[in-house]
Amino acid sequence: MPNPTNLFSVQDQVVCITGSSRGLGKTLARAFAQHGAKVILTSFNEPELQQTFEDLTNENLAVVAIPCDVSRTADCQNLIANTIAKFGKIDTCICNAGTDIIKPATGYSEDEWDRILDVNLRGAYMCARYAALEMIPRKSGNIIMTSSIAGQFGVAGLAPYSASKGAINLLVKTMAVEFQPHNIRVNAIAPGYLNNIMDGVVYDPEDPYQKRIIQRTLMGRRGNLEEFIGPYLFLASTASSYVTGQIIGVDGGYSCW
Repeated sequence: MPNPTNLFSVQDQVVCITGSSRGLGKTLARAFAQHGAKVILTSFNEPELQQTFEDLTNENLAVVAIPCDVSRTADCQNLIANTIAKFGKIDTCICNAGTDIIKPATGYSEDEWDRILDVNLRGAYMCARYAALEMIPRKSGNIIMTSSIAGQFGVAGLAPYSASKGAINLLVKTMAVEFQPHNIRVNAIAPGYLNNIMDGVVYDPEDPYQKRIIQRTLMGRRGNLEEFIGPYLFLASTASSYVTGQIIGVDGGYSCW
């Protein structure tokens, strides 16, 4: 039976977090490092990545920065290869990088559609794929993807984003089935609306769209970034040892309607 004193421990885990130079990813990177993990920071934005690396190392946290544009397969492969070269293993891979453009479904260009799907879906798959190839021989590992309520509910203005996140949900379940014989768990967190504006999004609190978000969310507010730390730590730790193939909503009650 697990020791309750270290049930949620990620001490000495090697944790790779994509999209971790800002927002939710940076918050998770700081939290995992504070809880004793060795964290790999990644982003396509190299100046921002360097600044986050400096911020966290100045807090005496164990982090390493590896530039990575997850829309490029070679970058995903190199990210995992460099992680193995540095630490000899990867325990948890958090596929968090994401982008979005809000506009009507009829308004997306082919390039915009491809960019959103390449980052949100193909990038998550490729990082998870290469991480799994390293986890399988060790018969141990966790893959956690950042999904969204938009992967389960219709949300106007998010056609490619919603398509990518709906696909992520089924990718999680399929990988969970395939990887369980190797003792690798695969899950996702599906955030509601949070105080984090991702790449490609312009936020206007007076916009009717934004006001509808607050009305629909039972708690009547966006989630704070720190409120997402616990669910991710849970999935990365032995506290969730009997949890796989799940999409866990952390959405302030949005999905209750």
